[in-house]
Amino acid sequence: MKQKKTARTKAVILPYPSNPTGAVLTHEQGEELAKYLQNQEIFVVSDEIYSELNYDQEHVSIAQFPGMKEKTIVINGLSKSHAMTGWRIGFVFGPAYLMKHILKVHQYNVSCASSISQQAALAALKNGLEDPIKMKEEYKERRDYVLERLNRMGLSAVKPAGAFYIFPSIKASGLTSNAFAVKLLEEEKLAVVPGDAFSSYGEGYIRLSYAYSMEQLKVALDRLESFWIKTKAR
Repeated sequence: MKQKKTARTKAVILPYPSNPTGAVLTHEQGEELAKYLQNQEIFVVSDEIYSELNYDQEHVSIAQFPGMKEKTIVINGLSKSHAMTGWRIGFVFGPAYLMKHILKVHQYNVSCASSISQQAALAALKNGLEDPIKMKEEYKERRDYVLERLNRMGLSAVKPAGAFYIFPSIKASGLTSNAFAVKLLEEEKLAVVPGDAFSSYGEGYIRLSYAYSMEQLKVALDRLESFWIKTKAR
């Protein structure tokens, strides 16, 4: 590999266990490679989709060696380990500073609709053209209910004019949006999206969705109110 490296080299791709040869990365090979790469300004993309199908030794990931986790992107999934090829379930591990950019590309660039999804969409367009009109009225009712409940709690929010989200301020809690969301989940079993997921401008807010039944929204807002009361009392 040293001979192949040039000034233009930005990353090394390691597909082990390998398709199609079945070759694996041994511990000795991984250790030697890591010692060379750890001080190089080179990323590593390690395709480990077959990691559970390693017959003669434990799987070796380049990320396990000192200095490599911070510069390695590990690709894996359930397609091979659990015979779920058609379900397209995969995941990526990597350092946080890289993952936030990978997410931006992934969520808008590599998604695709399955044939089942496409058939369902066709049926909706043929038979349900009026459904969005009915649902808009339902969403308005739910929006008004959520907004009224938030106002009663003392959580200020701009009245949504579309979609089915609301973005109340939680600045009075003294918590960051992420800390607020985590504590809310832990203490009340209620999941919300922290505002900083939408850039630094969203810090101090949380995102709520009202695309649920009124019964579910009542339960959720009761839990949020309980948590808000406890938070202000601390």
